[in-house]
Parts: sequence; C-alpha cells; structure tokens
Amino acid sequence: MRSIATRMFVNILIAVALIYIVILILVYALQSNMVFFPSRKLYATPQAAGLAFDNVTIQTEDGVSIHGWFVPADSARGTLLFCHGNAGNISNRIESIAQFNRLGLNVFIFDYRGYGQSEGKTTEDGTYLDADAAWQYLTLTRGIEPQQIIVFGRSLGGAIAAQLATQTNPKILIVESAFTSLPDAGAKHYPFLPVRLMARFKFNTKEYLTRINVPVLIIHSSVDDIIPFEFGQRLFEAAHEPKQFLEINGSHNDGYMVSADQYEAGVTAFLDTYLKQKK
Repeated sequence: MRSIATRMFVNILIAVALIYIVILILVYALQSNMVFFPSRKLYATPQAAGLAFDNVTIQTEDGVSIHGWFVPADSARGTLLFCHGNAGNISNRIESIAQFNRLGLNVFIFDYRGYGQSEGKTTEDGTYLDADAAWQYLTLTRGIEPQQIIVFGRSLGGAIAAQLATQTNPKILIVESAFTSLPDAGAKHYPFLPVRLMARFKFNTKEYLTRINVPVLIIHSSVDDIIPFEFGQRLFEAAHEPKQFLEINGSHNDGYMVSADQYEAGVTAFLDTYLKQKK
C-alpha cells in the first residue's frame, strides 16, 4: 500500500510539474498579448470635447506609419507630448487631452504601432521609435523648441516617455501611474512565476530616470489597483533633482479624473515653476 501511495504521489508531482511547465511555455509565448491590448477602432475625436485638432501621420525611422492628433490650445504655454498606456488607443484619452488643454498646453498624442490607425505590430523597441518620431514631428516639422515641450507618459507610457527623455532634451518629464520596470510589475502580480527570467519586455522606467537631468514630476495614486503606490515612490527616489511627487486618489485608470482639482493644481504648480513662458 505504501508503495502504491508513493507512486501516486510521484505521479501527481509529475503532473503538476508538467502543467506548470506548460503554463511557463504559454506565458513566454504569449507575452506580447499579455502586455499590449491595442484597439483599432477610434471611438471619438477631440471634437467630442469641443476641441479643434489636426490629424497627423508621421513616419518612424524604420518606415512605419504612425497616426496622431495635434490639439492646439489658445495662447499655449507649452506643448505636451502624450505617451498613453497599453490598452485602447488615443480615442480613449479624450478627457485627458481636454484636461491638459485647460492647463494651456498644446497636446500631441499618438498611437503606437499596432494601435488605432497606426500601422505595424507592437514591440518594445517599436514604441521607442514611435515616440522618437513624435518628437521629431514636434521639433522639426512644427518647429517647436525642446524647451517648450513636456514629455508625458501614463502607465506603460511612463517607460516610453522616460526612454524618450534620455534621448532628447525636453523641458519637463511627467510620469504618471508607472511601474519601475515591467518585470518588477509582473513579479508583483505573478509571484508564482519566474517573471524576471522569462521577461521578453523590460520597459525599465526606473533605469531611464537615473539617466535624466530635467525636472521630473511623478504622479501616482495611493490606492492604485494595478500599479501599487510603492512603484511611484521608488521612481521618485530614482529620479534626479529637481523633482516633485504628486499623490492623487482614484484607481489606476481614473485617478486624474477622480482627483481632477488636485491633479490640475499640482501639474499647474509644477509648470509654473519649471516651464519658461514663451516670449
């Protein structure tokens, strides 16, 4: 009986191990689908918020066509380059575009390759090329001075914005609701998996911040339900001076709306301190 029980136990262990191996293989193979959640359909335009806008198509260094919107503000004090999160597309950010517009900022928001009307398949390196193309559009095509540009990234876009800031010279970098790195976030959510060993995507926001010497505003909700508050604190610790931390409330996806008054006041104060007015 003891021998039979031992064999059954061993067989169960083998079955569990095989299932775990299959899970690891699937997770590794399907990582792209677990990181990027693009939507092709545009559900609205800035016109839904009463905002005029230019439809923009730009080419990346590797020849991919990227779509975006340039939304001007009256008597703009600067231009915000908007790197959005990993789900949906630019049409899901109308409220945020309107919010920045109210703060006196032109907004250029673009879709990464594979999102919305942008061509191609999404990759980490590809998103960096897309952001660089957006920067080139603002500085070269529109002739906007780098010292009038705020690079902004929310969630996954925080890593993309921070990487762009290491390659360019914006006036300000704003990182909102972001993780220190994608493997760090994955390890937090899936402690039973060897995420750091398997990760094909890095999006190392924290490492990029250590290489940036422009004013940095870190924004994070104390009750963020997807990217814990501690990630925002660790990003703030990694950033060089001058820097500021803006704590807000609300979930990962609606903090900027739930805390709208606090959010807008905090961003405005930071802009007042570091954004030089156009002459």
